[in-house]
Amino acid sequence: MRRMAGRMAGRRVGTVRVLKALDEIDLKILKEIQADGRITNVELARRVGISPPPCLRRVRALEEAGYIVGYRGLIDARRLGFDVTVFAAVHLASQADADLRSFEDFVRAEPLVRECWMLSGEVDFILKCVAPDMATFQEFVARLTAAPLVRNVRTSLVLQNPKNEAAAPLELKGV
Repeated sequence: MRRMAGRMAGRRVGTVRVLKALDEIDLKILKEIQADGRITNVELARRVGISPPPCLRRVRALEEAGYIVGYRGLIDARRLGFDVTVFAAVHLASQADADLRSFEDFVRAEPLVRECWMLSGEVDFILKCVAPDMATFQEFVARLTAAPLVRNVRTSLVLQNPKNEAAAPLELKGV
């Protein structure tokens, strides 16, 4: 396991981890776990063509190296009553590091914000928000527009979601 973890994790140069290339079995493991995070090690080993002990060592090495960052269930928010999904494009008055961190802290404290992406270009952040209804979302927008340094906010209501892949495109790696 130590040899595998060392090979997978690579070495640190400054604060950047240098990672070595993954082999075909590593990529197959990632593909299977990405498709089913609840797969047993025995079944995973069978699907990727190795025995369970080295499979488990590889999974742990992939976790330690940061390729696998966690496991979670994907929940249908609409079934729980969150019928409104909105993207909010936020433009800040300042892009100073302290101001960006302050806005990020504000966003982290808002439960309706499910994703926050910092962008280049005219928009500083794009937020994916869910709410049970438009009134709740509008209350959030009022807090958002009143937040310090928010210059303007543009929102777009989601009508439908024809593709929702919460996975890395491993097929581009030949898996």
